[in-house]
Amino acid sequence: MEHKLFDSEPNEKEPYTILIPPPNVTGILHMGHMLNNTIQDILIRRARLLGFNACWVPGTDHASIATEAKVIQKLSNEGIEKNDLSREDFLKHAWDWTDKHGGIILQQLKRLGASCDWKRVKFTMDDDMSNSVIDVFIKLYNKGLIYKGKKMINWDPEAQTAVSDEEVIHKEQDSKLYYIDYKFVDSDDIITVATTRPETILGDTAICVHPDDERYANLIGKKVFVPLIQREIPIISDTYIDKDFGTGALKITPAHDINDYVIGEKNNLESINVIEKNGCMGANAQLYVGKDRFLARESIIIDIKNIGQLNKIEIIKNKVGFSERTNVVIEPRLSSQWFMKMDQLAHPALNNVLQDNITFYPKKFRNVYKHWMENIRDWCISRQLWWGHRIPVYYYSQSEYVVAKNKKEALVLAKQKSNNNKLTLSDLKQDQDVLDTWFSSWLWPMSVFNGLDAPNNRDFQYYYPTQDLVTGHDILFFWVARMIMGGYEFTGQHPFRNVYFTGMVRDKKRRKMSKSLGNSPDPILLIDKYGADGVRSGMLFASPAGNDLLFDETLCEQGRNFSNKIWNAYRLIDSWVIEENTQLLIDEHIICWFENKLNQDLHKVDAFFQEFRISDALMTLYKLIWNDFCSSYLEIIKPLDKKINSSTMEKTIYFFEKLLVMLHPFMPFVTEEVWQKLKSRKAGKSISFTKWPKCNINDLNQDILIQFNHVFKLIGVIRKIRKDKNIAFKESLNLLVQDKSIMTFADIIKKTCNLDQVDVFVDQKTPLFPFLVDKTRYFIPLTFSVDNTNEIKRINQQINYLTNFLNSVEKKLSNKQFIQNAPENVIAIEKKKKNDTIIKLESLQKELKTFNE
Repeated sequence: MEHKLFDSEPNEKEPYTILIPPPNVTGILHMGHMLNNTIQDILIRRARLLGFNACWVPGTDHASIATEAKVIQKLSNEGIEKNDLSREDFLKHAWDWTDKHGGIILQQLKRLGASCDWKRVKFTMDDDMSNSVIDVFIKLYNKGLIYKGKKMINWDPEAQTAVSDEEVIHKEQDSKLYYIDYKFVDSDDIITVATTRPETILGDTAICVHPDDERYANLIGKKVFVPLIQREIPIISDTYIDKDFGTGALKITPAHDINDYVIGEKNNLESINVIEKNGCMGANAQLYVGKDRFLARESIIIDIKNIGQLNKIEIIKNKVGFSERTNVVIEPRLSSQWFMKMDQLAHPALNNVLQDNITFYPKKFRNVYKHWMENIRDWCISRQLWWGHRIPVYYYSQSEYVVAKNKKEALVLAKQKSNNNKLTLSDLKQDQDVLDTWFSSWLWPMSVFNGLDAPNNRDFQYYYPTQDLVTGHDILFFWVARMIMGGYEFTGQHPFRNVYFTGMVRDKKRRKMSKSLGNSPDPILLIDKYGADGVRSGMLFASPAGNDLLFDETLCEQGRNFSNKIWNAYRLIDSWVIEENTQLLIDEHIICWFENKLNQDLHKVDAFFQEFRISDALMTLYKLIWNDFCSSYLEIIKPLDKKINSSTMEKTIYFFEKLLVMLHPFMPFVTEEVWQKLKSRKAGKSISFTKWPKCNINDLNQDILIQFNHVFKLIGVIRKIRKDKNIAFKESLNLLVQDKSIMTFADIIKKTCNLDQVDVFVDQKTPLFPFLVDKTRYFIPLTFSVDNTNEIKRINQQINYLTNFLNSVEKKLSNKQFIQNAPENVIAIEKKKKNDTIIKLESLQKELKTFNE
């Protein structure tokens, strides 16, 4: 940051742009943020290494509901109620809160290593961002896409605001189904109705049955009394009714259920609202006025039971809607709100995703997106809050209004529309509601570059459209889909090229991380304990795209150990002194192998990035560095006297630099530190702006890779023999080989296994310990005791297993139907299995013969 390495300005390079999914301005870093921003940082850092002009725009969201709730709580603690304040005074408190808490999460992201262009920090309530929101509202209103209407909406009784359909989470619960008897007006007969919400009985205006339900055919048109209040209501019919639910008779409360509302409209029923905005019973209920709706539920059941009209109660499974923001039960409510038509906006947004002009990773989310877009509903965009973008609607009478950017422009329009030049500014009253927070967030890719107000500006022309979006799949509809719609509506093109969906961070028991469960660690404390690199890599060790991450703190410990491994590798290399020596033959072989191994894995890493398999890319590097570079390459070239020849040293540093560059996006701190120390660097020079390594997979020497793969297996078997036979490493052994080509690597095998000699096998009269690696036989002259009985038992077990396996393969190959229907490559694989097994069995038989002799 001191050297402004992360700053970006338009230039001749190709841009690579990422926009942060803006966290709540009053929020603090949680595990989901950690995962999401780590992945974004990996992508942006790699883009720099690839030579792009990389720009990562940070920012925060004003979060209307969450922030207003926190401000109200703060005021309440001080003995102040929101309603005691004017709107202006409340907003002063909200801005004070935002100024105090708004920067915390951004500072925490810096601790994580997020290499954003920090001079570009945006806030959805910035003046330019707010102007864009207002302008878009006006444009869409004038286009006929925004309208005001009285509809059944989702009401959050705690936040006391409308919320959109997407902000309702439906949770399956055990609920009570109450069977209530309604008495007929003209007889002693009853009709039984089943309901899960008896508190709404007081707002009933009809009972509805299916027109084809023979049980009730003769009752349609008759009237019954609403229990307790004795209001007369009719029995009507509608095909919407499910004859098999409950009794097949449904109470109709148009003011408190969307389906009831539709039936009420069709049958011209009265709509009686019995539950107030705060979730308590209202005056229209006549009974239980002021009582919480759920307490009223208990009371009304007791009273109905007392008058003998409670038939029975059943326990059922049903889905109940909860507010995504406050986690309280949603109350369906008939309300006048502002809506946005979505059908027209959805068509290009859906088609372009289906045509892969925007690609989802994992691809499974494309079908989820398709289903939602094909069944999209109009978006309720008004919120009954004070914190947020106030709706730019100005009333000049009780019901007449104009839509304008400010009050002065509104006055001009109001005079024209009303044909009344006597109107003054004081006659205009602005709508009290604010816009849904997502109404500003859906413009994010354009508004951060001021592309809506000034579409020809340099930044917007250069950085838009952006490349990759990294976000959680839980906001696919809230945010991703709407941004895509906005992009095509206002620019005619996609807002981003790829969308990478991260999974949810869960604990080992697959529970969602949450404060209430106490299973969510403090990310900053994790960084203090394991280092940012350790936490970043630890999270990615178990984070496949789109699947949930089962977080375990030991993963961070593994990440810290990886950092230590890299640091210790540097210390080892730094301890060597250059002096030409005689180890050149060993070095040439191992250098050749590692150069090919590095390029092979580099090709894999590049391919994984193309598929957004970020965790797989890290695991490939982890194994390459820990196993291949540290445990194999460095151990083999390591001089016992710390003296190494210059060419080997130069090549080793060359390899190490490449590895550090490849790992840098994942673990920026330790790689920068070690890279700076490996060579003298100019002030301000950073690993961030070196070049990502290139490889040509066609140039790989596959033979050397295959040969060394066998050599490392051989080394592993010899070490296991030492362990199993309790032979200390300092005790020397000899090795006899049947394959003369292995002698090329004799010095490496001798050094890594502490062998005195590696010779070609000839007939030996001395006792030998035989063993098999792949299909090749090896022998160790016996200088240690061997339990022949155990060895014979071990070999016989392997022979029995392979014999059974061979029988199953031969059975498959003798099956005519399999031979006729199976693809050629499948048959070839089975034949190879057979041949390989026969070779192994022959070798084991020879080994068994050795022990039996």
